[in-house]
Order: sequence, then structure tokens, then C-alpha cells
Amino acid sequence: MGLPAIGSYPMPDRAALPRSCASWAIDPGRAALLVHDMQNHFVGELPTDRSPVVELVENITALRALATALGIPVVFTAEPAAQPPGQRGLAADVWGPGIGDSADAAAIIPPLTPRPGERVLANVRQNAFLRSHLGRLLRSEGRDQLIVCGVHAHLGVLLTAADAFMNDIQPFVVADAVADLSAEEHAMALRWAARSAVVCTTETLLRELLLGGGSRDVRKDA
Repeated sequence: MGLPAIGSYPMPDRAALPRSCASWAIDPGRAALLVHDMQNHFVGELPTDRSPVVELVENITALRALATALGIPVVFTAEPAAQPPGQRGLAADVWGPGIGDSADAAAIIPPLTPRPGERVLANVRQNAFLRSHLGRLLRSEGRDQLIVCGVHAHLGVLLTAADAFMNDIQPFVVADAVADLSAEEHAMALRWAARSAVVCTTETLLRELLLGGGSRDVRKDA
């Protein structure tokens, strides 16, 4: 069926966030940043000059800049173009053929074009851990915390955060650095994520990274 038409909606603010069950403190020496599926194909379905995309791109850019400054690994996922039916699997029944043959559609959006030293992983399922070496990459870098941002909140972001939790990697979902098909689905994803991840704002996470993590309870500022 492909992606539905998507309208503009406001990014959630700090007051609207669900309370996270976990109270992990972010540590730049333990964290990696995952930018999930910020490709022309997906971001182009959103209203690119309005909320939530304006804030989405600005906030991911800020997270990436600080991650780079602090030596935090930056990892992008990207759905491959021209997936054969055997690789696409059941996703074809629900979402159609995917990106198709267009290399431009499969590319990361220009403001976030990956740089030397940043990793790009092929993402053949919404869960970035599935059929990829993300887990092995994190272990090789000595990272057991994962900051998750990108699209779509109730699909790839939520599934990836849940799988991180199942693999004893502490997930941090950045509420205003993800976007979704609607405000309702965005809010639903944050409620579910809060059961097994720290859900916080970009501002809070940037501040905590600059402070070096410490013993502060992120839930108080989320």
C-alpha cells in the first residue's frame, strides 16, 4: 500500500512527554547515536518546510554535531533501493515494494549526508538490529547505550529501541528528534518507548551529554 499522505503536526514538548520507567544517565563514553532512515524517500513524504520536519532535521543536526565533538560514534541506517522480493519479505505485503530503483530516493537527506568516519548500515527491516551488524558494531566500540532518532517513531524507532533493551543496550529515544505518520502515532510510540527506554528531549540530552552523564535522573527533565 505504500506510505499514506502525511500532514503537518507540532513536535511534542517536554511537558507532554510520558514518564520513563528507566532512569539511566547518558554517558558520552558509552553512547552511540543512531540516525534511523532519514532518507529522501521517507522524509519527502512529510511536509518538509513545516513541523515536525523542520525541528526533526534541526535536532538531529544538533545531536550529530555534539556526538562528533565528543567522539560518540554516529551510525546511519538506510533502506536499500531495488530490494528483490525475497529480501523485502512480508514488508512488501504491508508497505509495497519499498524505495524502488532510485538511488536519489534511497540517499540520506542532504543536510545529514554521512561524513567520513560515520557508518551507514543497510536496513532491510524497520528494526535496525535485524539482519545487520549494528549489535556487533556497538560491542566493538564498547558502547552499551544507544541514542535513537529519525523516522518513523512507531515503526523503526520503537522497534529498534525495544531490541536494544532486549540486548542489554540502554536506549534513549529523543522525542523531538523523531517523526511519524501523525501526531497520534508519534505520541503512541513515545508512550510505548517509555516502558523500556529513556524518552527525553533534544535539549535535555544535549545538556546531559555536555555534563558527561553523571548521576542525574534524566526522567526529571524529560
